[in-house]
Amino acid sequence: MIPLNNILFLDIETVSQYATYEEVPEEWKELWAVKAAYLVRNKEEETIDSVYNRAAIYAEFGKIVCISCGIVQGNSDTKRLVIKSFYGHDEKELLLQFCDMLKRWATDSNKYLCAHNGKEFDFPFLCRRLIINDIRIPHILNTSGRKPWEVAHLDTMDLWKFGDYKNYTSLNLLAHTLKIPTPKDDIDGKMVGDVYWRDHDLERIVTYCQKDVVTITQIYLRLYGEALIRPENIEIKN
Repeated sequence: MIPLNNILFLDIETVSQYATYEEVPEEWKELWAVKAAYLVRNKEEETIDSVYNRAAIYAEFGKIVCISCGIVQGNSDTKRLVIKSFYGHDEKELLLQFCDMLKRWATDSNKYLCAHNGKEFDFPFLCRRLIINDIRIPHILNTSGRKPWEVAHLDTMDLWKFGDYKNYTSLNLLAHTLKIPTPKDDIDGKMVGDVYWRDHDLERIVTYCQKDVVTITQIYLRLYGEALIRPENIEIKN
């Protein structure tokens, strides 16, 4: 098993680049129409306009508003989880802060990143938004030109699949299945866009993102038969 203090557990929250479809520039509306065409196919109740809230999951049409990271410290029953979040309305600034931390933390080849569905979403989304913002991708995050066994990315959903590539299991479902307290006591992923654009409550999104990092960490520990981290041993750093 990889030493726990060599793993950075993370989660990202994304929103569409504009609050509503009406605000999207005309040239981007045309591009969204092409992208969204398959989303509305055979769905009479849906339109290109009505599915714009799903733009948040595409790096070309969305942006990152929060990255929360967690590191396990200590051993056995003394384990602590320290969480730090990078967030704001200026995506480039929060990405620069995240990359600076990542470069300082991942100073050797024994460090790993872990997310839930990270290989399909978090890691590639981060890399694409870094390129779009003209920021160099940190080595630990970059998979370009590297063999599969050289990529230091862990994925709790991938671990749960046990080779079954047809199976998708949400973080919430896996937490319930493994009897781990669920973080979904306020908002869920589908609500993030409204909370950001309509309610202007970024702090609420940050709290939600941090709870997901706690759950990802606990799931990873459970999958390897390790004791879970006690609630009183979870620290949020400003």
